[in-house]
Amino acid sequence: MRKTKLALAIATSAMISTPVLATNGDNLIGLGAQSRALGGTGTAAFFGSENALTNPALLGKSQGTEFAIGGTLFKPDVKATTDVATMGQPAASQTSDADTNIIPEVSLSTRINDNWTFGLGIFGSAGMGTDYRDSDALFNGYSNLQIMKFAPSLAYNKDNFGFGFAPVIQYGALDINYRNQARDANMAPQFYQADGSISSNQSMEPVMQSIGNGMSSDLGYGFNLGAYFDVTKEFTIAAAYQSAISMEYDDQISVAADGFMLPMFGVNLSDKLEQPAEIKIGAAYTTGNWMFTADAKQIKWGDAEGYKDFNWEDQNVFGLGAKYSGNGYWVGAGYNFGSDPIDKIDDNTYAGQAVDLFNNHFFPAVVESHFTFGGGYNITKNMAIDAAVVYAAEVDKTVDTSAVSNMLTSGMVTSSEHEVTHSQIGYTVSLRMNF
Repeated sequence: MRKTKLALAIATSAMISTPVLATNGDNLIGLGAQSRALGGTGTAAFFGSENALTNPALLGKSQGTEFAIGGTLFKPDVKATTDVATMGQPAASQTSDADTNIIPEVSLSTRINDNWTFGLGIFGSAGMGTDYRDSDALFNGYSNLQIMKFAPSLAYNKDNFGFGFAPVIQYGALDINYRNQARDANMAPQFYQADGSISSNQSMEPVMQSIGNGMSSDLGYGFNLGAYFDVTKEFTIAAAYQSAISMEYDDQISVAADGFMLPMFGVNLSDKLEQPAEIKIGAAYTTGNWMFTADAKQIKWGDAEGYKDFNWEDQNVFGLGAKYSGNGYWVGAGYNFGSDPIDKIDDNTYAGQAVDLFNNHFFPAVVESHFTFGGGYNITKNMAIDAAVVYAAEVDKTVDTSAVSNMLTSGMVTSSEHEVTHSQIGYTVSLRMNF
């Protein structure tokens, strides 16, 4: 029963985890090749039609029609090492097999008249997951959540200011499964049978209980707002707001929790998982061939259904970028920092340490510093190719699981911990066409 309780903790984390497609929590640090090359900035810096994905107001700076299509090859490197469930044996370790993701992006802008511009963004914006299906000691756990957004935009501009609005349709898909076997306090095998009963016949082969309900999906609705002001011809300030979007993945979190005997955290394990609101401000300064950009935003994990129940806190993110434009080309670099949004409970209770454990195991959103660079080249007068590379330096995070192990073994094992290491690299390519 005690191992069953631990599996409930870990399984619940997986259900709420959103395949690691992202770097600020589970959100990409920027949308579009130019934004990602310049530290994820773009609230005030005009990059063309891809601004439809970040601040719709900036589409008011566009001319004619621009269409961009591209994507990101995202490769996270996540490894978990723990002795929490090895019953006093050496620690188990595995690198997550969820190490390659493709994230599409499409954007369009077209000027209607001198004051109005229409835009469209279709893009993968968030996600997280891990895959430890090769390890019994890591519960053979697998989780995968993917978020796609569809955002038609309308921007108004006049003289030195503009504002924009974009209704957002969000599609999300969540899949969670894991396997579990239980042991009693005396370490005698205790296995689930097909009829749900438990057998303690030590001569039996292990009977693993598989928990999972296939993939669930949902549509959610929200909006983006943005505005900019040209203080001078060279200096722009801007702000944008992205609303929270409520999502519910039927029979995912609730089914996984119901697969065991009892819940244990005193939280509502509903199937809701809300993508959080974001508040952004930015500035961009152009001098000669150079443009310098700076963004600051707060991601409201602490207010989002699902995330707040598992001790996620609001995350402050800062980005800087510099871009040099030459004759038919540009090069740029940047830096992005977003603090780890998952607060360790750090107490001595089983429930508190179990929350820390599943966040660390299935929610490894711990990377903080990202180094970015990229460039673009005009293939023809009306066509250009842009590319960016984003590298997140390796970070490790260790949580104490001694109380968990102590309960699992009735005091036989009183010290254990769980460590995760995580780094990322992403490659973005975009083709832009102007008419």
